[in-house]
Amino acid sequence: MRPAPILIALAACLTLPACGLQPLYAGGVQGAAGQVLGSVDVAPIPGRAGWLVSNELRDRVSVGQAQAGSARYRLDVRLDDELEGLGLLGDDTIGRERRTLRARYQLVDTATGTIVLDATAGSDVGIDVVSSEYAVIAAEQTALERLAGEVADRVVTRLALLGRDGE
Repeated sequence: MRPAPILIALAACLTLPACGLQPLYAGGVQGAAGQVLGSVDVAPIPGRAGWLVSNELRDRVSVGQAQAGSARYRLDVRLDDELEGLGLLGDDTIGRERRTLRARYQLVDTATGTIVLDATAGSDVGIDVVSSEYAVIAAEQTALERLAGEVADRVVTRLALLGRDGE
C-alpha cells in the first residue's frame, strides 16, 4: 500500500474543522438554537391537522421552554390540507391519492408584535386506494399523522437556524 493516499486522506480530515461547520444544536438548551426554541409558544391551530401539527411542534420546542404567556415569541400557523385523486383505473375509479400538507407560519415577537420570520413548509405523501374503505381511511389518517411530523420538523429546523444565525 502506498502511503500517499493515506496521507492525503489524513490531511483532508485535519482540514474539516476549519471549514466553519458546526452542530446546529451545539450547547443544547443553553445554545443559540435552544434559546430560541425554548422561548416559542405555539398558538392553537384549528382542525384535526392543526391539532396534530401543534402537538408535534410543542413536543419539539418544549425542551427548556418557559411557561405559556411568558414566551418571547408566538408561532402562528395556518394549514392547507389537501387530498386529491391521482391514478385513474380502467373502470374509472381512483387507484392512488396524494395528501399534501402545507403550513404558512409566522414567528411573532410578543413584546413588539413584529413578525420575525414569515415562511412556509410542506410535504406530501402517496396513498394506494384499495377495495377496503376502512383501509383507505386508515391510510389517509396515518398519512396525515406522518405529514404533521414532517411539517413540524421543517418548521422547527427553520426556527433553530434563526437562533443560530442571530435575530
